[in-house]
Amino acid sequence: MGSLTDEEVADSESQVTPFAKAGVFSKMSFWWLNPLMKMGYKKPLEDKDMPLLGATDRACNQYSMFMEKLNGKKQSSSHATPSFFWTIVSCHRRAILVSGFFALLRVLAVSTGPIILKAFINVSFGKGTFKHEGYVLAALLFICKCCESFSQRQWYFRTRRLGLQVRSLLSAAIYKKQQKLSNAAKMKHSSGNIINYVTVDAYRIGESPYWFHQTWTTSVQLCIALAILYNAVGAAMVSSLVVIILTVLCNVPLARLQHKCKTKLMEAQDVRLKAMSESLVHMKILKLYAWEVHFKKVIEGLRKVEYKLLSAFQLMRAYTTFMFWSSPVLVSAATFLTCYLLKIPLDASNVFTFVATLHLVQDPIRLVPEVIAVVIQAKVAFTRISKFLDAPELNGQVRKKYFVGIDYPIEMNLCSFSWDENTSKPTLKNINLIVKGGEKIAICGEVGSGKSTLLAAVLREIQVCGKIAYISQNAWIQSGTVRDNILFGSSMDEERYHNTLMRCSLVKDLEMLPYGDCTQIGERGVNLSGGHKQRVQLARALYQNADIYLLDDPFSAVDAHTATSLFNEYVMSALSEKTVLLVTHQVDFLPIFDSILFMSHGEVIRSAPYQDLLADCEEFKDLVSAHKDTIGVSDVSNNITTRRSKEVSVKETDGIHAESVKPSPADQLIKKEERETGDAGVKPYMLYLRQNKGLLYFSLSMISHTFFVAGQILQNWWMAANVQNPHVSALKLISMYIIIGVCTMFFLLSRYLLVVVLGIQTSRSLFSQLLNSLFHAPMSFFDSTPLGRVLSRVSSDLSIIDLDFPFAFALSLGGSLIAYSNLGVLVVITWQVLFIAVPMIVLAIWLQRYYLASAKELMRINGTTKSALANHLGESISGAITIRAFEEEDRFFATNLDLVDRNASPYFYNFAATEWLIQRLEIMSAAVLSFSAFVMALLPQGTFSPGFVGMALSYGLSLNIMFVASIQFQCNLGNQIISIERVNQYMDIQSEATEVAEENRPLPDWPQNGNVEIRDLKIRYRIDLPLVLHGITCKFEGGDNIGIVGRTGSGKTTLIGALFRLVEPAEGKVIIDSVDITMIGLHDLRSRLGIIPQDPTLFQGTIRYNLDPLGQFSDEQIWEVLDKCQLLEAVREKEQGLDSHVVQDGSNWSMGQRQLFYLGRALLRRCRILVLDEATASIDNATDAILQKTIRTEFKYSTVITVAHRIPTVMDCDMVLAMSDGKVVEYDKPTKLMETGGSLFRKLVEEYRSHTSNRNI
Repeated sequence: MGSLTDEEVADSESQVTPFAKAGVFSKMSFWWLNPLMKMGYKKPLEDKDMPLLGATDRACNQYSMFMEKLNGKKQSSSHATPSFFWTIVSCHRRAILVSGFFALLRVLAVSTGPIILKAFINVSFGKGTFKHEGYVLAALLFICKCCESFSQRQWYFRTRRLGLQVRSLLSAAIYKKQQKLSNAAKMKHSSGNIINYVTVDAYRIGESPYWFHQTWTTSVQLCIALAILYNAVGAAMVSSLVVIILTVLCNVPLARLQHKCKTKLMEAQDVRLKAMSESLVHMKILKLYAWEVHFKKVIEGLRKVEYKLLSAFQLMRAYTTFMFWSSPVLVSAATFLTCYLLKIPLDASNVFTFVATLHLVQDPIRLVPEVIAVVIQAKVAFTRISKFLDAPELNGQVRKKYFVGIDYPIEMNLCSFSWDENTSKPTLKNINLIVKGGEKIAICGEVGSGKSTLLAAVLREIQVCGKIAYISQNAWIQSGTVRDNILFGSSMDEERYHNTLMRCSLVKDLEMLPYGDCTQIGERGVNLSGGHKQRVQLARALYQNADIYLLDDPFSAVDAHTATSLFNEYVMSALSEKTVLLVTHQVDFLPIFDSILFMSHGEVIRSAPYQDLLADCEEFKDLVSAHKDTIGVSDVSNNITTRRSKEVSVKETDGIHAESVKPSPADQLIKKEERETGDAGVKPYMLYLRQNKGLLYFSLSMISHTFFVAGQILQNWWMAANVQNPHVSALKLISMYIIIGVCTMFFLLSRYLLVVVLGIQTSRSLFSQLLNSLFHAPMSFFDSTPLGRVLSRVSSDLSIIDLDFPFAFALSLGGSLIAYSNLGVLVVITWQVLFIAVPMIVLAIWLQRYYLASAKELMRINGTTKSALANHLGESISGAITIRAFEEEDRFFATNLDLVDRNASPYFYNFAATEWLIQRLEIMSAAVLSFSAFVMALLPQGTFSPGFVGMALSYGLSLNIMFVASIQFQCNLGNQIISIERVNQYMDIQSEATEVAEENRPLPDWPQNGNVEIRDLKIRYRIDLPLVLHGITCKFEGGDNIGIVGRTGSGKTTLIGALFRLVEPAEGKVIIDSVDITMIGLHDLRSRLGIIPQDPTLFQGTIRYNLDPLGQFSDEQIWEVLDKCQLLEAVREKEQGLDSHVVQDGSNWSMGQRQLFYLGRALLRRCRILVLDEATASIDNATDAILQKTIRTEFKYSTVITVAHRIPTVMDCDMVLAMSDGKVVEYDKPTKLMETGGSLFRKLVEEYRSHTSNRNI
């Protein structure tokens, strides 16, 4: 699932990236990229068009090299933990040095510009040293600019590639680590955190090598510039140095504050993403309980905290950027003032040598804030990932052994186990367990006695001899096909596969699915019922042909008939020669087992065969008696034989009569992720600017920037026009220059403040719309959309919109304005340059469009592949126990490496394409500059004054840099706008009905009686799918207990969904106390109904929060409810009581205890209508009997609707509704139905009693 097929790999291997085979010239000129660029211009690029990365860039090789270095360092320094940072540096030392060489070469090449300019001005003065010196200088200028281009492009490309390699190895390391996390570590690092580490932190670190050499090349370039300045203005250069040092020193404390602020911001993002992830996973629960508004407010509150930190960080970033952008103004002002004080004469030669040098230095200086921001973000991200990679792991020394003929494959001797390493109370204590090969061991006991924990201990903590297959109580299903889930990485054996389907009663199910076993299962098996999911799990385990089977209550999710059929065919037949440990509450299975472990309070009270245990253990006797009481006296025939289940197995979400619809690819639940194609034009930019007066803030910032650029040109024009003018004094010349410069600084400051406001306001608006859209989306959206797709948008895409996009937007347009103003100055002074400039501009625009055709698709593909990576990671985290049990870690890791490479591939080609474009534009701008210099040399001496020659060439020298920078900013912006597109895709999801219909609000005490009338109700899940419910008509009288029975897939769950309007009626009505539920708001409806759902999951937080997330009840009320739902003792044992921690999904509580927590919620809410959807399936019969009595007592005036597989649960109901194939088969009092021959209900009762009486087992 998610990995390449053998055929795809073979095809891809034949088209490995041309970069791997390219020669020196091709690599230097990016000629190897031409075929892909040509293809992208002709048609939108697809995933299949991406050639594989070269071997060096692949995640598997990068991770192997990293681990080899890390293990080597661990061995050489056994006392100290090796640094992950320095390990990565040592892995890529050669790449860092080579890219560093190109960075140094670029600095040297760019520094020749002012020297050539000074020589050119001297030629204009008639001070040339030889004939045709001007032409030679023009040619030399072109050569130096080409050298600068080639070196800078290689510097950037190689560091980008290095960043990609680092990102890939970190993504791989994070995935590998999550496979081994201890329970204590999982409490600190939730699935949302881990996904954030990959999609946000690793991304930030991957960006940092690009800026690494900027940290030292700026210093080198500064030193060279100071030497040139000294040659131009002598001792006045010292004032330049002082201003630069002061600027840097002023920003040191600010950089520290930025680091602290960024750390807090990332932590706030983690908390918000954790809350988002949990809400999305449990969206069905939120809708059923009408908690969407509350949880949305919680997330909005967390987002407000994030906004405060984001605002502080962006303001500090804006101030830093302002300081460094204004530093050239301060440097020139201080230097010229010093020249005046020291009586150093100013002429065109030294002034414009100084200006040109300053132009070349100001760009790396202006990039310092970006470098600081990137380094801070990378450092914070590295710290977070390092902490995760250093987190405690599971016992790595425990390994399964495969020895043939071992008599006792499982042994425990006085063992104690705990989920929490720091607790003083172990979860299991004094466990003695010796299991003989081939034995069948049952594990039973009350809820929370430690049964599931014992299986977990066998899986993780002890050495086991043999291959293990594990079936969890809460079924774990992957996105993919039914076949993929059953094979689970094994090769297809048709005979074994068919036998597996037969043993697990899946044959009929698959026949009803539109694509059979190739039908896509939604994330977490959303389009399968609980019983189907368990049977897919059972099939997966059986197909593995393991030696030891650990089954954690797999039969509680199916009806008695199916459970017995599965037990006979699966446990007693298919696993007859296997070692089996079965956790079960179904007492009727116990006599067949070789031994029974009876557990209580984390200890094995007694271990013996059924009859011995019954004779010697009072607690066990009570458990069996409670079971017999639930069966009741059997008055039906004892001759019922065990039959294979004939239940219809298509969950209602795909339709019972799927065969009536001709299958098409669109029928698959999980669709390929949609992405924009082609040029979206200005649409996404306008979408961004229309948020919260964004257009106003943007316009004002651009006006400010225009005045800033105009002021800079005016500054230099003043100097060029008057530097040789004897009528303008030196003091006046310098004073006017400084005044103009100071004025431009105010416009610069206002520009950056407006950019920050723009970013915060638009980000706030976009997130608010996204959040509203997601929380109002129908359940069908969440059923068909993998979680990773949504999480990638609310994590990495949102992070880009928050932090990067506002400044990228401002820099892109601001850089373009500066570049074209520089060209304008050049044209005004030497108009002849238009002959080459105009064609160059046309060509540049065409090249940019040619580039964008491929680049945008590459980034869109990058976005969709990132979603797939996040989705696989999320699934792997939730299924970590199952994956480890089947020893499939390596296969899942290999799939992850493949997904990392698939995500890295479009990113690699994208930044290579950026360098491809920029290099060609640089050569063009170098040609424009050289042509301008050639024109000046060609025209007679005196045509241009030396001042304007200096100004033209100084602007020409920076034209190359600014023109390329503007294109680079635009390319970067074009990549980042994809995040806006992706977020926008989920901002307009088709919404559910309104939360509150003001014109049709029910009375405050509605429903008063609890009458439910269903009239000719017809349901289909999509307009193109068949009906799931076919004209249901019945009436539930207020205060009655209604039982709903039927085989799996008969429509019970859909009917319950219709009561809560999780799916809207195609026809018909549901009327509660004379109110048509389709006429009122969803919040008014759902908040007045109560439900205990089939799949109980808890929220991360405290016990109090899980019972009362809205904070409506007192501690006394909560303790009273805990007592009534049999949880009082379990909670009191916890050191922190109601404040005891509940981990993600409530996995530190048993499934039965989680169901009891849901009962506690229902007792607190006290609704007039309560729905129990298999509410006690995972608890023992004794506890079930107590709870049923509690429900009857506490809800005696309420309408209680019970969906149950345990037939005794509905035997004392007032009325029973029997369903089959989405229709009402019968509806009457249970006693009358039992007296009716051929009654479906009677048949189900007879099956239950027969299959629980041990006569046929």
